[in-house]
Amino acid sequence: MQIGSTEWKDIIICGARYFDVQVGSGEAGKFLIHAGELIKWNSKTNLTAITDPFEVAVKHFLDSLAPARIIPPGSSMLDMGSGGGFPGIPLKIILPSLSVSLVDSSRKKVSFLKHVIRTLGLEGINAFQARVENLSENKERFDLVICRAFSSLDKFIESALPVLAENGIMIALKGKTSYKETESARLLGNDNRGEGLLYNTEVIKYSLPYIDSERTLMVIKKLR
Repeated sequence: MQIGSTEWKDIIICGARYFDVQVGSGEAGKFLIHAGELIKWNSKTNLTAITDPFEVAVKHFLDSLAPARIIPPGSSMLDMGSGGGFPGIPLKIILPSLSVSLVDSSRKKVSFLKHVIRTLGLEGINAFQARVENLSENKERFDLVICRAFSSLDKFIESALPVLAENGIMIALKGKTSYKETESARLLGNDNRGEGLLYNTEVIKYSLPYIDSERTLMVIKKLR
């Protein structure tokens, strides 16, 4: 199987239904362009360790679609540590009303992201270079901050809160998570000044279609 083949597109179109997401041939066509550029650039930019066409379809594109049902239309979204554009670019393709900012600390990866945005002709999406610990210097506030495979949930929350709008949402796409990690996130939501919760955390477990690999969405809603 090759990226761009009918079989490859059918894997995405059919697999997306698992998440109650409708992907048409137009969206699948944009996914295959993104995937093709990802593989083309990967040899010089080190964008991903996943290069098998089937795994690219499932572990990159389908996994990126998992939170689509819980993202409010028209939201402003920051994809933190976007890397090869996941999950931000696939989510923008299927939810075109989103206003998306992709951020990564690597200049080469940001160059790739800008190239894909131009190649796909996407509007309402941009990419910029920054370190997550410096994002608080950004004056813009986002309705949603999302990340995939961020090293530490605690670190993600700490970095996302300063750029999150009032009543905003943070979503972390994680692999299989431990009870200790999820409880740590919940405890961080308690204000140590005794004024109640700063945010609440919902844990949504799911499996990737075709490979039955356990994943977790950590949905963290800012309360004040």
